[in-house]
Parts: sequence; C-alpha cells; structure tokens
Amino acid sequence: MQVIRKLLLPISFIYGLIVFIRNKCFDYGIFSSKTFAVKTICVGNLSVGGTGKTPMIELLVRILQDNYAIAILSRGYKRKTTGFLLSTGDTRVEDMGDEPYQLKSKFPKVAVAVDADRRNGIAQLKRNVHPDVILLDDAFQHRKVNPGFSILLTAYDNLYIEDWYLPTGSLRDNKGEAKRAHMIVVTKCPANLSEHEKDAIRSKIGPKINQQVLFGHLSYNKQLKGNRIYLHELRGKHVTLVTGIANPDPLLQFLKKEGLVFEHLKFNDHHFFTDKELNLLRKKDCILTTEKDYVRLKSHLDNLHFIEVSHTFNAQDNELFQKELYNFMKLN
Repeated sequence: MQVIRKLLLPISFIYGLIVFIRNKCFDYGIFSSKTFAVKTICVGNLSVGGTGKTPMIELLVRILQDNYAIAILSRGYKRKTTGFLLSTGDTRVEDMGDEPYQLKSKFPKVAVAVDADRRNGIAQLKRNVHPDVILLDDAFQHRKVNPGFSILLTAYDNLYIEDWYLPTGSLRDNKGEAKRAHMIVVTKCPANLSEHEKDAIRSKIGPKINQQVLFGHLSYNKQLKGNRIYLHELRGKHVTLVTGIANPDPLLQFLKKEGLVFEHLKFNDHHFFTDKELNLLRKKDCILTTEKDYVRLKSHLDNLHFIEVSHTFNAQDNELFQKELYNFMKLN
C-alpha cells in the first residue's frame, strides 16, 4: 500500500494544486461565498472521514436544544434521492442517508434536511422552518457558504498538519484553510492525554491568535441499544462486530479493553448492505454494530445491538466549548 501511495504522489500534487487555486478564487472574490442572516455553525474537517463529525453535531444539539430552535443540514451522502429533502416521519434511511437519518431518529424535534446545494438548503430551511441556528454537517470545504462559526475536527492519530493530499494521503483540502476555523477540536484523544502532549499538538497546529484548540475523547455507552443489554453480557458469546465507518480502530480498541472476543466484518463507510451480505449476517449468533450502521440494518436483522458513542471534553475544555457557542449565539 505504501508503494502504491508513493506512485500516486504526482496525482496528489495535481489535486493539491487544484484545491489551492479553488480556495484562492474564493479568497479573491472570483468565486462568491454567501453569508446568511440566520446563524450557521459549520462542523467539518480537512480530510476524508473518521474525525467524528456526527457525534459533534449531536453534542451541539444537546447543548443548544433547550434554548434555541435547531435545524441540521447535511449532504446526505449515498442517499437514493436528489435535491432538497426535509425529513418527516415517513422518510426512509435510503432517502436521507444514514447519518441524517440517525440524527432525526435521535432528535425527532429537530428539523433535519439534506441538500448537496448548501445555499439552497439553508434558504429552504430559513423559509420553511425558521430556525434560530442551522448546523452544517461536513461543510467546511463548501466555501459557497460563509458560516458564522466553524468547528474544524482533526483526529488525534491522523492530524491534518501531518497528512497529505488524496490519494497519497487523506487530505481533501489545503492545510492552510484551517485558518478559517473559529475552533479546532482534536478528536479521539486518549482520555488521559497529558498537558505536555496537548502543548506539543498545539505547537504542531500553530493556531491563530483568535483560535481555540480543544481536546476531546470518545465515550462509549456500555448499555447497548437495540436489544437493551449491557456490554459485559456479551463476554463469552460468539459476537460479530459489523462496521461501515471510516475508522473503526478506536471502537476495536475499546471492545478489546472491555474483554470482548469477536470477529470483525469491516465494510466501507456508508455501506448499504446487499441481500447476500444480509443473509450472511442472519446466520450470526449476536451482532454488535455502530449507531450509523444500525439504522441501515435494523429492519433486516434480529439480535442486533449497537453501541452509542459521544464526544467528551474535560471540565475546562467543556466550559470553554460551551462559552464560545453561547457567545456566538448571543451576537446580534
């Protein structure tokens, strides 16, 4: 794989040049970026997948939902529909995509919409839903919209600053574009990350004077959902872990630490399961999966459990995170 990546390096240079030119066209006003009257909070990254965007959107909803009317706008990756679609009680996971469907299932009072055209999506939500704030999922690189507040995510084990352009690396945007973020969150950190390590990462990132760099880790709920049991009850059983996410490694490490022995069936991110694959899974004794995969599997399988995951900050970073959010919401 390393050899192949090195061979693809010329393509990465071309890709990086195209990305650089595109961003400069927005910087110099050749391409336009629109600012909307409604408050918008963008969650995104510079790489492809694996930084925890959906758990971050969920955290924002939990913090803001008691005081503000929230809408979520996503592209709806791999959905079977096109154009703008506002989720209703009849909307299927195939219509929305797995992550927007998951968000609507978890927060039924929140308006969740999908549209590859973020400008149109925001305009539609503003006209028909009248939210106080729109959360833009995976929109950092969509520069046709100028968000009011941007949260840039980067994974602890794959910092954007140490990465390279596709296809050699996983970067889809220029590292320098991190300057547009109001806040940078290093996700999937070890829970016991030392202050010395944090300072070293801050030094690598080199934030601007007005940028906060926060550190979060993943927390897994040991009470499984679906068929409600506790994780420890799966010890000694024939467990099959099914994942269709960008980076399952943190989950694998957690489950092994919890003493589970399991086979792992790994699929591509946002994978829609075929009949053949579903028939294979039906033969398994006990299936454990992620929440994103659960919404695609629940209507097809029994004896299916999923494990919830959430972003967690230490007390100091959590206070700073919420302070920054509420300061933005109180502007104007």
